[in-house]
Amino acid sequence: MKNILVISYSQSGQLAGIVAALARPLETGGIGVHHEVLRSDPAFPFPWPFFTFFDAFPESVCLDPRPNKPLAIPTDVRFDLVILAWTVWYLSPSQPITAFLQSAEGKRLLAGKPVVSLVACRNMWFSAFDTLKTLVAEAGGRLVDHVALIDESPALVTFITTPRWMLTGRRNRFLGLPPAGITAQQTAGTARFGEALAEALARDAEKTGQPMLSGLCAVKVTPHLAMSERIAHRAFRVWSKLVRLCGCAGQWRRIPALILFIIYLIVIILTVVPINFVLQRLAAPLLARRAAAIIRHYEQPSGADATRMIHE
Repeated sequence: MKNILVISYSQSGQLAGIVAALARPLETGGIGVHHEVLRSDPAFPFPWPFFTFFDAFPESVCLDPRPNKPLAIPTDVRFDLVILAWTVWYLSPSQPITAFLQSAEGKRLLAGKPVVSLVACRNMWFSAFDTLKTLVAEAGGRLVDHVALIDESPALVTFITTPRWMLTGRRNRFLGLPPAGITAQQTAGTARFGEALAEALARDAEKTGQPMLSGLCAVKVTPHLAMSERIAHRAFRVWSKLVRLCGCAGQWRRIPALILFIIYLIVIILTVVPINFVLQRLAAPLLARRAAAIIRHYEQPSGADATRMIHE
């Protein structure tokens, strides 16, 4: 019997539902699935208190996470595949996932193993995925597939609905805006990836190093978001270092620097983001080659085509 290790961290519960939908076809197909939910020590709150939410920013970007509690993974089971289910914090992998990948136990579990990445986020996962690929490689894992689920509402809408959800715990309709997060239909649709993995494992495809989820519309790459994100990630690295100069996580001395960062973030969202969007649209013909390169890069390894879905 094949065995799969699913490593996840779901703060709001959304990702837990997605993981359950993907894992169901595997479990009913006679595959052993061990779910390991990461637990930070101490735990991050949800919903987030306002300053606690922003206080997680510097360490997330600098890849200096809060440690996790010990894992409860059986030592006598050999796993054939590892699924990493994660979210994005400040254009970086969430701290619990980063802590796992940097830990000795994480490196032991991933060494030589094929790894499937599953991210659920607002809409900007590109920089975080680049970071995750590096961390997986450093841990000795082989990333063979990647699935990205995003909030399909317009970006300007999610600038309102997502922070409201994170800070209040409410994701329902608000001021006529759609609910925040991944829809129930998207969540149910992840079963197709579980079905494909079950079929691939039955024929030992995980040993080939080739993608097992191609043709299932695993990702959708939006070049202008990826371009904007690269600029934002560079700025985040600078700001994270400045805030850390003012003190450690949880110290009141960081609050003035965090307030400046929050003001900067609001100004950027209200001014630079819309202007950059318009400029990129106007310069689209000049950026076509660059956009195509970005699409090729981030569609790997699983791809955006839906040929298997159409065929079925």
